[in-house]
This record gives sequence, structure tokens and C-alpha cells, in this order.
Amino acid sequence: MRTPLIAANWKMHKALKEAVDFVGRFAALASAGSMEIVICPAFVHLAAVGEICQKHGIKLGAQNMFWEATGAFTGEISPPMLKDLGVDYVIIGHSERREHFAENDRQIARKVKAAFQFNLVPILCVGETLQQRRASRTMDVIAEQVNGALSGLDPSWVRRIVIAYEPVWAIGSGLAATGSVAGAAGAWIRATIGEMFSLDVARAVRILYGGSVQAENIEDFLRETDIDGALVGGASLDADNFARLVNRAQEAVTA
Repeated sequence: MRTPLIAANWKMHKALKEAVDFVGRFAALASAGSMEIVICPAFVHLAAVGEICQKHGIKLGAQNMFWEATGAFTGEISPPMLKDLGVDYVIIGHSERREHFAENDRQIARKVKAAFQFNLVPILCVGETLQQRRASRTMDVIAEQVNGALSGLDPSWVRRIVIAYEPVWAIGSGLAATGSVAGAAGAWIRATIGEMFSLDVARAVRILYGGSVQAENIEDFLRETDIDGALVGGASLDADNFARLVNRAQEAVTA
């Protein structure tokens, strides 16, 4: 049985006090039940947010990392640095990293491998652009990104990975995919992993949907067999709104 997961990606938002206050208010309002909740603040807030997350049973995630453990890489953050701060998860390959910072599949694969080497769970983001979707290349793009990131990894690692299907055209646009679109992508991701490794490995992988997820549509995604949760952006920035989303998600997974 895969444990449902809802992850909040705050991106480059929130001052320190706002970030810390958010966790306390969210924890008082949310009923996560059997679900796993992950909050991914900015690097500079990981320590403070992580301390209060731990008190409330919330997991801590980072939004990115470099693939080397140490070295002359000005401005980068290493896997062991994240572990020192109590980080459990790390987002890798987000479309904003691919677009604005020119991250490619080779770099993303190195990050995924490094995360596992330091006992961090990667949340690997995959998804197509609007142009690729219009050209009927969605499934090809997803397969290429999954193959590029996971090829050569130990199957025991792959079982632990979280993959977020985030169609680029839906991120921050208000144009969320439908549940059936997300479900089809999730099934394709699982089938791709099954061909690369085994059906047993594929069945263990948790697959999330991300892209304009709201409290009003979360249930549509969680009804899909191959969607195990969500990676939430804008809707995770307000504690009341995010708690409402989590509560509705919990209702959906226990229905």
C-alpha cells in the first residue's frame, strides 16, 4: 500500500516569521490522517521551519540541491548539508529549474543519484510543455525524462522515489489538468518504470500530480488509481487554504 503524500513547494516566497507561523497555524487546522505532508521552504528557512515541522509530524523538503558532497561550487547546497538540517525530501528537475537555470536530464540524473546516496528521497518532476502536448508528444517526453533520471539506478532506490507529473502548461497558470489526464500520465510513468525495472518496483513508486492544484480539484486527482498525492505550489502559500486542501485530500483517500 502506497502512503498518500501532499507536498508544499513554497518556491521563492515567505519571510522567516511568516514561514514559521504558517506551520503552527496549518498544523492546528489540518487533519492529515494517514497521509504524509511535506513542506519545502526556501533554503534559508529550512532550519527554523524544520524545527517546528518536527514537532507536528510534518516532513521537511528542500527545493533543489547540487550533486557533489563538497567542493568549490559557490552558491550551491550539498546533500549532506540538507541532511544536517533534517531534510527528508528534495525536489529535483522542477520545470522552473529546467527553464530558468537550463538544467538538463544529465544533471538531473546526477542529482537523483546523489540524493539517494545521502538517504534523501527525490521528488522528481516530469512533464510536457504546451507545444509538446499539442504535438502529441506528452508520453514520449515523460518517458524520456523518466528514463534519463532513473537509468542505471539500484531498483531498491527507485522503489523509494516520488515522481511528480507536472505539465508545464498547468504550473501557475490556473489551467489544471483533469483527473483523467493526470491518471493517464501516472499510469504511463508506472508502465515506463515497470519496463525499466520490474512491475514490483513500479507498483511501489508514489506518483503525484502538480500544476494549479487547489482544494476544489484535489479530489479529482486522488480518485485516480495511479495518482498518490500532489505537489502543490500557489495553493500551499496560505495556511488556511492549504489545510483545506489537505483535509479534502484526506477525505478522498479514506472514502
